[in-house]
Amino acid sequence: MNVARAVGPALGGLLVAAAGPGATFLLNALSFLGVLFVLAQWRRPAETSALPAERLVGAMRAGLRFIRYAPPFRAVLIRAVAFVVGSSSLLALLPVLMKQDTSLGPAHYGILLGCFGAGAVIFVVLLPKLLRGLDADRTVTIGTVALAAVTLAVAWLPSYPLRCVLLVIAGAAWLAALTRLNSSAQAAVPRWVRARALAVYLLVFFGGMAAGSILWGIVADHAGVDLALTASATWMAVGLLAALRYRLPQGEGADLEPSQHWPEMASVPGIELDRGPVLVTVEYWIDPAQASEFFDALRPLRAARLRDGALCWDVFQDAAEPGRIVEVFLVESWVEHLRQHERVTEADRIIQERMRAFHQANTPPIVTHLIAGLHRATKAGQGTHGDAAALEPVMSLNDTEKST
Repeated sequence: MNVARAVGPALGGLLVAAAGPGATFLLNALSFLGVLFVLAQWRRPAETSALPAERLVGAMRAGLRFIRYAPPFRAVLIRAVAFVVGSSSLLALLPVLMKQDTSLGPAHYGILLGCFGAGAVIFVVLLPKLLRGLDADRTVTIGTVALAAVTLAVAWLPSYPLRCVLLVIAGAAWLAALTRLNSSAQAAVPRWVRARALAVYLLVFFGGMAAGSILWGIVADHAGVDLALTASATWMAVGLLAALRYRLPQGEGADLEPSQHWPEMASVPGIELDRGPVLVTVEYWIDPAQASEFFDALRPLRAARLRDGALCWDVFQDAAEPGRIVEVFLVESWVEHLRQHERVTEADRIIQERMRAFHQANTPPIVTHLIAGLHRATKAGQGTHGDAAALEPVMSLNDTEKST
């Protein structure tokens, strides 16, 4: 995908030089027939969950909620913006730069884009050797520095042959940074939300390219192309400071694999799947002298609950019995809570095991599930509650593994 993204404009430039823009756009339109053919042949994998499919709006909310409480993925988004806004200037302003030299025409422009694509292809061939021993942060840093240096050189060195060489380096540097950003985005999220998270990543990435192209075009209008390219190179250099705080996830997120340590909950007669919201409480008994350590172990659980679908989360300590701690979180519906059982990861399991070590009662932590409106009257005047929503406990699980 990344090679195609770099080679595509190069092929387009060569076709413009050879056959003109009209033929180029026509060929591009016809190429989508191949995409349609592949989609027609694709068969969706069978669903592994017994739960009904998520509804569109609810699934989008769940994806955005995950991103909000997932610092590693937000770090990828910030690093992507820092890189792509600055790096977008080179290809965006290259046509304007070419027009300044009246001796150069469409063929020369196509060759320059071809050099950029060639650099991407060369990088892919040498990828295993070049990236050996380099983590994501170092690769993105090296790629950004190289691309900033090339952008600066293209701005102030008017030699066309030299620019061809520089564009080869730019293509390799662009693909190096882009490949690592893409892999980091995938490594930062579990499977159940990966497609939604990557959709947001692509939205941010291409939005950053569009915004950067507009920004540097405005700068070029007011200060000239050379200064616009210089400013974009400066942006990339300054953007590297984001690496000091926002580190990229490394490798595959093994701790984000489903843990399956929450067993499937037994069906409860009379409860509709979309009934809710659901209030879940978990009661712990600890040594009051270890309260501070317990709360330190409990703190990461907030983000885990919210990432997996909780609308809000809090913890309470009994004023009369300081050793009694009650965790509460609210979930949108009963089916959404059932989905939490499928979403819980190995990282979540480790957090819960640390908390469980503080629990001193002979029985596991007690969990209750309270569903709003369980006995709401279906017709006016029915029931003792009228139109008021009742909050009824529907289940109390006393098994250690089922309790969190």
